[in-house]
Amino acid sequence: MGKAIGPHPTRHGVRSLIESATPARRAAQAVDALRHGWPLAFANGPVLLPVETAIASGATASRMLISSARAVTLKLANQLEAAAPHEPVLIRGGERFDMSAAVPIADPALDLRNPLKGPFKAEAIEWEVAAKAAMELARIAGILPAFMVDPDNAGEAQPIAASDLVHYADAGALKIITRARLPVSASDTAEIVAFRSSADTREHVALIIGKQRGDSAPLVRLHSECLTGDILGSLKCDCGPQLDAALRAMADHAEADGGWGALLYMRQEGRGIGLVNKLRAYRLQDEGFDTVDANQRLGLPDEARDFATAARMLQLLGATTIRLMTNNPAKVEALEQAGINVTERVQHQLPDNPHNAHYLATKRDRSGHLLK
Repeated sequence: MGKAIGPHPTRHGVRSLIESATPARRAAQAVDALRHGWPLAFANGPVLLPVETAIASGATASRMLISSARAVTLKLANQLEAAAPHEPVLIRGGERFDMSAAVPIADPALDLRNPLKGPFKAEAIEWEVAAKAAMELARIAGILPAFMVDPDNAGEAQPIAASDLVHYADAGALKIITRARLPVSASDTAEIVAFRSSADTREHVALIIGKQRGDSAPLVRLHSECLTGDILGSLKCDCGPQLDAALRAMADHAEADGGWGALLYMRQEGRGIGLVNKLRAYRLQDEGFDTVDANQRLGLPDEARDFATAARMLQLLGATTIRLMTNNPAKVEALEQAGINVTERVQHQLPDNPHNAHYLATKRDRSGHLLK
């Protein structure tokens, strides 16, 4: 964590500590602080304590920062300060928030068990840039986007500037670290390539099928990590079957046409919201919400994947012209904006089952996925 500061630092003290570290380092330390339950001290902004992970069990505050989706649950959407969708909302309670009151406000899974205590009032945010940065840092950390604002008894805080956020997971810092032969069921001559960035804790890999050639466009699949589908065989999604089918298609392409393929395995579970929040969304789906509404009810985006890093992986592999296996036009657009030439979108549709039919229909109807 480096040097820490008290729960109510002076603005000068925050600036001094911020100037002592690089933006990328401060952003990484901020994510680490949120996972550990430590507060953040924003330059020209407040001290924010993450409610879900907070280790300061005795902290109290008069205000909280929450998502607009939670503001709707609190019946605040008709107030001007809470009316904008997908924006952070600052609320004040009739009494000070302690942890017993703050946690049910943060977690929608507790709505049916914990009547929310009011009244609540939305207030204008004078530090909007810091508020938006805090909500995004919470997503990256995989925690619920809810904070106590300028709390008492919060403990030491990690200094950060809102502008540091753009330096987290900087795709330009990504490098190939090592590569090795990895026989897999689809191809016993496959090779795995590992990537790491000094600005990010995630380690992505690419699986190369066939003989890599610079004169042909590889068949590429961007596959976001899915523990439940890829490893445990979940029937709630189509991730596992998509992974297997993509590797088989690449192997067939290599054998029949002498081409090659690259499967990018991206460490961005749950479309970028993290494993725990994905499971929270599953629970909300069991209550009747679809995928998009479940994410929004958690105060999280439906799509938060990092396609710039995928583009950088392809560039490092020397694959700047590709054929992309996807039903998602947004992937094609994102890669092309990052400098990858997608010559063909290859259909990658698999049959549904009784457990994922609604999920696949939601991707089609609300997220723009194509059927062919």
